[in-house]
Amino acid sequence: MTEATQSHPRKRLAMIVAGGIAGVVVGLVAVYGVATRLGNRDGDAGCAPAVETARRAAPLAQGEVAAVAMADRPLRVPDLVFHDATGAERRLADWQGRTVLLNLWATWCVPCRKEMPALDALQAKLGGPNFEVVAVNIDTREPDKPRTWLKDAGITGLAYYADPTAKVFQDLKLIGKAFGMPTTLIVDPARCEIGTVAGPAEWASPDGMKLVRAALRM
Repeated sequence: MTEATQSHPRKRLAMIVAGGIAGVVVGLVAVYGVATRLGNRDGDAGCAPAVETARRAAPLAQGEVAAVAMADRPLRVPDLVFHDATGAERRLADWQGRTVLLNLWATWCVPCRKEMPALDALQAKLGGPNFEVVAVNIDTREPDKPRTWLKDAGITGLAYYADPTAKVFQDLKLIGKAFGMPTTLIVDPARCEIGTVAGPAEWASPDGMKLVRAALRM
């Protein structure tokens, strides 16, 4: 076999390797671009006040709400899209100017169901012009089931919101803010993250109330 003949497999291998590297680079650029559009993971200067709020409230993330991770860098939460009880489209931006405790839940999620009474009680105690518990159901089947469950469970203080596509979960997962169910974010009036927790919490407990009041600067 001549040297020229031997060089062909080497060239082909080099081309395959180069093509693979190029594909990985393109993929990373695409993912980074999507993540940047959904939420600036490298920081948003406009969200600096939320990080300061989180820093002041951090000592209160204890006891029943010890699992809440307080924001340590500026992050504007994506303008998530879901629907209200009438089927009308709602966006997280609709709550601009109010602090929100955003919760994603589903009827198939046992911890979600156990957490609902605490969320309902928190809304009853602190809900108003400056704060709302926005619980978004992400059941993808049997659209009437979540409403029926809420009624049977006596959950009456929470407005009904739903996203049967579960895209809200995927959008938060893409920026590293959704790892399981339930997922809850405390979001400031500028739509910036104050804290996040994967899993349930006793939000209406004394510990939970203190933390939320600190987020509200009450």
